[in-house]
This record gives sequence, C-alpha cells and structure tokens, in this order.
Amino acid sequence: MGVLGQVQPGEAALFEFAGETGGGHRLVGEEDGHGDPHGSSVPGAVPEVDTDWLACRAVPGAPGAAYGGGVTTLRGTLPPGSPDYVYLPFEVPPGTAELHVSYRYDRPAVPAGTPGNALDIGLFDERGTELGGRGFRGWSGGARAEFFVRADDATPGYLPGPPRPGTWHVALGPYTVAPQGLEYEVTVTLTPGDPGTAPAPVYPPGRARGRGRDWYRGDCHLHSWHSDGRRTPAEIAALARAAGLDFINSSDHNTTSAHAHWAAAAGDDLLVMLGEEITTRNGHVLALGTDPGTFVDWRYRARDGRFGRFARRVREAGGLVVPAHPHATCVGCAWKFGFGEADAVEVWNGPYTPDDEVALAAWDARLVASVRQGRGWLPAMGDSDAHRDPDAVGLPQTVVLAEDLTREAIQDGLRAGRSYVAESRAVTLDFGVTGPDGRRAGIGERLAVPDDTPVTVRLDVTGAPRCSVRLVTDQGVLFTGDPLPVSGAGTAEWRTTPAYAAYVRAEVRHEAAVGPLPGALAAFTNPVFLGLT
Repeated sequence: MGVLGQVQPGEAALFEFAGETGGGHRLVGEEDGHGDPHGSSVPGAVPEVDTDWLACRAVPGAPGAAYGGGVTTLRGTLPPGSPDYVYLPFEVPPGTAELHVSYRYDRPAVPAGTPGNALDIGLFDERGTELGGRGFRGWSGGARAEFFVRADDATPGYLPGPPRPGTWHVALGPYTVAPQGLEYEVTVTLTPGDPGTAPAPVYPPGRARGRGRDWYRGDCHLHSWHSDGRRTPAEIAALARAAGLDFINSSDHNTTSAHAHWAAAAGDDLLVMLGEEITTRNGHVLALGTDPGTFVDWRYRARDGRFGRFARRVREAGGLVVPAHPHATCVGCAWKFGFGEADAVEVWNGPYTPDDEVALAAWDARLVASVRQGRGWLPAMGDSDAHRDPDAVGLPQTVVLAEDLTREAIQDGLRAGRSYVAESRAVTLDFGVTGPDGRRAGIGERLAVPDDTPVTVRLDVTGAPRCSVRLVTDQGVLFTGDPLPVSGAGTAEWRTTPAYAAYVRAEVRHEAAVGPLPGALAAFTNPVFLGLT
C-alpha cells in the first residue's frame, strides 16, 4: 500500500504506484487540485492505493495481452466542503475484457438536522473527464454499490463497449458530507481477455400509429433501473399503457444507457421518446425527446454560466429543455438556472404537494410578467417522476394537441403550450374562448379581438366528481364554480373582455382539506390569450 500524500489548492498531484507485475504496469494518473468545484482533488481526498496484480500470462485471442488481470483499491477521505466531483485514475492495460467497480463509504452518526454521508459514483474512460462528456461511460449516482462494463453488456446506467487501454477514472460525487468527513474505498477489478466489439444499438422508432390531429396523453419524466428507479423499460411501458398513455419519455438521471433498451417496449400504440434528467447540484432539467444516444453533461452549477451551452446541446439534438420540479425541497433539486433557456416547465410533479402549489403560483407570475412586458411565455407540463412501486405512471399526465403521434409533432404541441395536465386518463377537458363572430381559440392559442370585445370562456369537464372549476387571469382568480356532481361532468361559462383579462386559464380542484387553502389539482390548462397583441 502506498500513501500518496495530500494536494493543496492550486497544486497538482501525480499519483504513481509500481504494482508487482512482470509487465511493469503502473497506476499513474494526475488530478488537478486547482479548486474547481466540479472535479478536482482536495486536501484529504487523495487516495491510498493498493494494487494486487495477478500473475501475468498470455491470453488466447487477446492480441497484446500480457497480464492476468488485477485488483486496485483506492481509499481516501473527503472533508466537508469537498468539490462536487472527484476523479480517481486507474490504468486499463491492453487485453482487458471486463472491468468491475465496487465501492463503500462510512455513514457516521450526525446531529439532528445535519446531512450525513451520501456518495454518488460514475465512470469515465480513456478519453478523459473533460466537461461535455466525451469520455462518459456511465453513472449510477447512489443507486448501486457496484457495476461492470464490457463490450457486449454493462450494468444498467453504464454503456457497453470494449475496455480500451489507457487511464480511466472513477468519478465520485459527494452529494452530502458529514461533519466528520467521508471515508471511501473503491475497488477496481480487471478481467483479462478479448476486449471484443460492442453490438450496434437498436432504438425505438420516432413515431407510433396515431389518430391524426388529436389530443395525446403522455408522461415525460420516468425513471428505470438504469438510474435510481426499480422498474425495467418493459414494466414501465406496461404501466404506461394501463394508464392510457400514448407517449412517454425516457429520463434517467445523468445517463443515456436506457436508450438502447426501449425498442422492444415501444409499439404502434406507444411512442417512446428518449432523453435524460440532467441532474445538477442546482436543479434538475429534462432533455425531452433528444436524438438516440445523446448525452448531456450535468457537472456545473448556476454560478458557472455554462447551462446555456448544454441547453443548446439539447436543442441541437432535437430535444426540449424542461426544468423539472423547480421548487422541490430535496438537496440540489430546486431550479437555480432561471428560465431563459427553457422550452416548458414541469409545474406538477407526481402526487400533488405544496411544492407543486408553489411551482404553479410561480409559473402564473411569469405568465403575468410575459403579457405585461410583451414577451414570450413558458408553457407548463406535468409528469409523474415515477421510480418504483407504488409510484403511479401517468400521475399526472400531460395531454397535448398534436398533428400526429410522432416525436416532432408531440414536441411542437408541448412547445406551443397546446396542452393541459390531468391527474389520470379519467379527466378530460375542453377549454376555449369564443368571440361574438364565432371565432374560437383553444389552449395555447390567442383570440385576436379588440380590447372591448365581449368573449365567452367555456370549460367542459369529465371525470372530476365533486371538484370545483376556477378560472384564473392575469388579475387572479375571477371565477369559481360550484362543485361538480358525482358524475364528474359539468360545464363552466364566464364572460369577459381582453381589456379585463389578458389571458385565462382553467383549474379543476378537489375539495379543500384545510380551511381556506385550495384543494389539490385534478387538472389545469395552459392559457388562452385574449386581445390583438
């Protein structure tokens, strides 16, 4: 075992350890200790290294192989205030067929209200750890204690492919660190053999059998066992069909490994779009409907000014940028990057909770600002963020008016705000505003009439027993209806003018549980805009 010392901020450390191997292989790597919060070495973070190279031998069918595998153990301590990501180098010699990584860390008792230790893990190959992810080979966060990579297969969350020779890095992400620090141990095991070749991935088609121009239901925030979910793509697809969905979006945390596993789950009745939940330390954002295999890096904070680069990466790959659960209370979950790069925002996430109510109010405030300042507006969405039982896929679901059931058509409808959000397939809305000449504008559209023109707002609801309708404008809630009958069906009408209401949107709410607080949403719409401009 060799103790390699410590790195001071502003210095670089060269790790070098000569293992006991006839081939003379050495564990050599360099970590930059310049204090970058997104990947560096820090005092106390430099690992101890054990290498136990096995006896060298030639491996049939493995050209250039001159070793018999090996085990490397990296140990260290991360203090409070550590960088967001720390990279541990290790060498992969020629003739490696598979690598296996396992890790563990201590979880000391902490005072009440103080976060304990939580350590994420991932992998970068010989192409390096530079921002952008050219060397990215997988990420499992804190969901797994071990993983493997080889040419034809990999642990969910990781990308299959040959273990090419060179310096690889285990990436550690100290999510939270206890006051005592975080002691870790990482073990890398290399298996000799033919490195092999990776099979060509097969991706789901970009269209399903649609109904032409119609309302399509979808859930664009779902997690499989390729990140911290517990369901396979096939299980998620079955639940989506049972929930009456027409489309879904793959959105595992910080990895695209699931993309090549959705083809068999898709079908004529279910469009599967591909994406990622880009999970930064300053909020999460959905890359919705990107080209297959598109990886978007997450290793930055709002203060770095780098998000615009990666939002452009999403759009260049044909996707939408959708901040997720912007007011969630978990560590690092609340959105801090602003909304200038967003195409839509996830206002309702999973079963309705107070942070969804806050997100709804904040979204409405941005609507008010957009109409008063004459600038573009940001459509709202709702998704389940389902991970495991009993999380319900399709609670809630976004219902979008699209020209067909294709990736591009669904994205066009979402981007335009021609959509509403409902708690289940049972809830349907028909919402619009009609002028005196019979012209009608629906959700996400504008009824272009002079300011003094009387218009009629109408909402038809089904599937919402005992719920109440509220109509909300830039002036606030201006109409509240009586509870709907137990059949769940009803109609609400209200008359106004563009001078009085620059937009109007509808909410369908359950009965209030506590005093004057509004009840949980059963559904809500994007706005209909009124007036010539």
